[in-house]
Amino acid sequence: MSARKLAMIAYRALQIAFFGLVIAHVTLDLGHPAWWDFLPLVLAYAVVAVANRWGGAPDSPRAAREPVEVEPPVTGRWAALNSPADHTPSHHTHAYGQTFAIDVVAEPEPGSRPGFRALWPVARRNTDFPAFGAPLHAVADATVVRAADRASDHLSRTSLPALAYLMILEANVRDLLGAGKILGNHVVLDLGDGVYALYAHLRRGSLTVREGDRVHAGQVLAQVGNSGNSTEPHLHFQLMDGPDPDTARGIPFAWRGTGVPRNNEVFEIPARRAGAPA
Repeated sequence: MSARKLAMIAYRALQIAFFGLVIAHVTLDLGHPAWWDFLPLVLAYAVVAVANRWGGAPDSPRAAREPVEVEPPVTGRWAALNSPADHTPSHHTHAYGQTFAIDVVAEPEPGSRPGFRALWPVARRNTDFPAFGAPLHAVADATVVRAADRASDHLSRTSLPALAYLMILEANVRDLLGAGKILGNHVVLDLGDGVYALYAHLRRGSLTVREGDRVHAGQVLAQVGNSGNSTEPHLHFQLMDGPDPDTARGIPFAWRGTGVPRNNEVFEIPARRAGAPA
C-alpha cells in the first residue's frame, strides 16, 4: 500500500475519532478537558501537511503537462458545468484526482432539463432529467481496471434545502467514508501510458463491463445515473495518473473535435455509426 493511500486512511480515521470523542464527551461526560477532543483533528491535518511536504498527498497538483486527447464520452446535446476550461481545480479541490474534471448534463432541447428551485420541489425524480439513463462510451481503446455499480441512485438535490443538506451533512459523511461513496457507481479505464479515465455517478446496475475487460473506443460502458455525491443525473469525467482516485493526480484532457467546453457551453456530439472507426 502506498504512502499516499496510508495518509488518506489515517486522515479519515482521525476525523472519525474526532467526531466520536465529541459525541462521547457530550453524552457521557467523560471528565477530560474539551480540547482533548480536538487532538485527532489536529493530527489529521498534521498527516496531510507531512504528506504534502514529502510529496505523498493526493491533494498536491500534478506538474503541468499537455492535455491528452480522447474521444467524447457522450453523444447528443449536452451542457458543461464545473469545467477546467474556466478554472482549475475545476471542482475547487485536487482531491480524488479532480483537478481537471468536468461535469456534463444532457440538454436535448433548450429548457428540457429541470432548473434549480429555491424551495419547491425540494427534490425531483431522476427520470425528470434527460441525462438519466443516457449511454456512456469508452473514450479510447482501454482496459477496465475498476467497475462498481451497486450504489443506489438518489433523488435530485436541486433546491436550497436539498443542496444545504448535501453540502453540510451528506457530502461530509461521504468524504469520511472514502472515494467510493463520493463517486458512487463508477468505472475506471486504463488508457495506457499512465493515463486513466474515470466516469462517476453512474446508474445502478447499468455497467456493461467488468474489471479486466478490454474495450474499444466508442463502446457503451454504462448509463448516466445519480449516485454518490451528485446533485442531479450527470456525468463526472476526468483523466488521472493512477487507477485509485484516493491517490491519483489529475491530468488535463481534450475531447477530439470538441476540445474542453466552457461552463454552461452547450455542445453536440454526433452519434457514431456502427462499425465506424474512432
